[in-house]
Amino acid sequence: MKKLQAIIDKQIGKGNIHNIVVAVQSFDRNIDFVGAAGFADSSCDVRMAPDTPYFIASVTKMYTAAIIMRLFQEQRIDLIKPITEYLPDALTRAIHVYQGTDYSARIKVSDLINQSSGLADHEADKPRGGKSILDELKAGHDRYIETTEAIEIIRCIPAKFPPSTDGKAYYSNTNYRLLGAIIETITGKSMAENYQEMIVAPLCLQHTYLFDWIKLRSGDTPATIYLKDSPAVVPKYLSSNISDGGLVSTASECMIFLRAFFEGQLFDKAYLERMTNWRKIFFPLRYGYGLMNFKLPRFFWPTPLPEFIGHSGSTGSFAFICPSKSLYLTGTVDQIASPAKPFFLMINLVQAIR
Repeated sequence: MKKLQAIIDKQIGKGNIHNIVVAVQSFDRNIDFVGAAGFADSSCDVRMAPDTPYFIASVTKMYTAAIIMRLFQEQRIDLIKPITEYLPDALTRAIHVYQGTDYSARIKVSDLINQSSGLADHEADKPRGGKSILDELKAGHDRYIETTEAIEIIRCIPAKFPPSTDGKAYYSNTNYRLLGAIIETITGKSMAENYQEMIVAPLCLQHTYLFDWIKLRSGDTPATIYLKDSPAVVPKYLSSNISDGGLVSTASECMIFLRAFFEGQLFDKAYLERMTNWRKIFFPLRYGYGLMNFKLPRFFWPTPLPEFIGHSGSTGSFAFICPSKSLYLTGTVDQIASPAKPFFLMINLVQAIR
């Protein structure tokens, strides 16, 4: 569709956007569009193409949540059991101390999925007198963060509230690191194997994989991520985000996953009602089971805005369903410094479709 491609083309150069890819598909598939613009790698003049792989970042959380729900459906995990039932003491001891009380043993599996554990975030939160991992990455200090190290980091940061506090949520990547450890414990397989067996193979995906900076895949090099006008070169850290942000995919393959997620191909569709019991995280987002809910109030836009359900990532990635318009949207703007950009882009794309 020419209108959609025109919107994409106009993004290049605005708000430090250097490359972009977008897929839009209607429920009935009468609309089936994939478009790209900019350069996937400007250093060697490689243009962004509709099938260029990119880091999906925290959209990975939807894939992890899908595996958890599949294990729940198979009765291999109980969502209301404490995480101490599945994880060793080394990963759960004293990870949640709030106002002098240790709540670590009270964290349930469901608290990890819907961000209601109250755990600090090893990536963005700062230890007393120190810098956050995110600050270090932005300063160019790339490094691999093992899950055990992530846990040690949050042991030095106070928790935000007791687990399962009504209506409360705090976005913490640590929750999904722990979910990955639980999945590996239950299945006896690595997350790479679990993604392959439960998502990639069943959906016949060819360019979706867990990034590993040591074993780069020939022909599937992800597009460059930017922090304003500078490439963000953090391959070691991206490799360590195994269950919270480490997958690479394409807009079309993200679309296949997104449809499968909401249409019942990966787990029982009936679970979606439970998964969309929203909690506020930060304006204007709410959180469910590996899902964000985005809807701006009326006074923010000249016309009524639709609701979007899915997930975004820190790299500018997005994968959302727009129920009122019967649309699915996936893609990335590959820009860390513009976290709101994907949401306004989706609004513009949806409004261009009549």
